[in-house]
Amino acid sequence: MVEKPQSGEILGVPYNFDRPSVGRMLSSYFQPGEGMLVKKPFGIGYTLNLASWRSWVVLLVAGALLWHEQKGKTASESNDDDGPVEVIVDDD
Repeated sequence: MVEKPQSGEILGVPYNFDRPSVGRMLSSYFQPGEGMLVKKPFGIGYTLNLASWRSWVVLLVAGALLWHEQKGKTASESNDDDGPVEVIVDDD
């Protein structure tokens, strides 16, 4: 029986299903000199390179958006007791 490859690329998207080691996990998330996205140590696709300042900007923006969304949910929950609103449309 032919053995399937454990890592490679399909349509330009990398995959790796080799058993991950601690060293490979740590070294894949911190690669100085590489771009913002690097190949995942396990699975399909790319992940953020924490050695790149651009990755930290992405994480800060995502965190700020999440914080803003959570803040908006608590504000809207307190305004739920307004009651029904009547709208009158005048057809002149």
